[in-house]
Amino acid sequence: MMDPVLAEQAKVAFKQAYAPFSRFHVGSALRTKSGKVFFGANVENSSYGLARCAEQSAVQSMASNGEREFTEVVVYSESSPPASPCGACRQILFEFSPEAKVYCYNHLGEVIEGTVQDFLPHGFRLNPDR
Repeated sequence: MMDPVLAEQAKVAFKQAYAPFSRFHVGSALRTKSGKVFFGANVENSSYGLARCAEQSAVQSMASNGEREFTEVVVYSESSPPASPCGACRQILFEFSPEAKVYCYNHLGEVIEGTVQDFLPHGFRLNPDR
């Protein structure tokens, strides 16, 4: 079951998104194994390739604070069906926690869920013993 605290944090992050080009806001929140919560919003840039997704922002915050594993991640959008992590985000999530739960939800109450590995069944790590 989706953690209501993470769901709310993802929604708060959604409101902070910087998406002047796509106008497609996304917020994400994750909980680490130690119980800390980190969140992120998508941040676009005039140089499109420099844009960052909400999930990437949350993982970068987590890693920058010394954490290396998360147990669940929530992605909030106002699209139907709910937006799921893009391919790049799936690989980034896989790098840290392939077994973690993923919940994608929207303002209509629709939810898509699975593990990171469900979303990226053939993800890879250069150091598979990690």
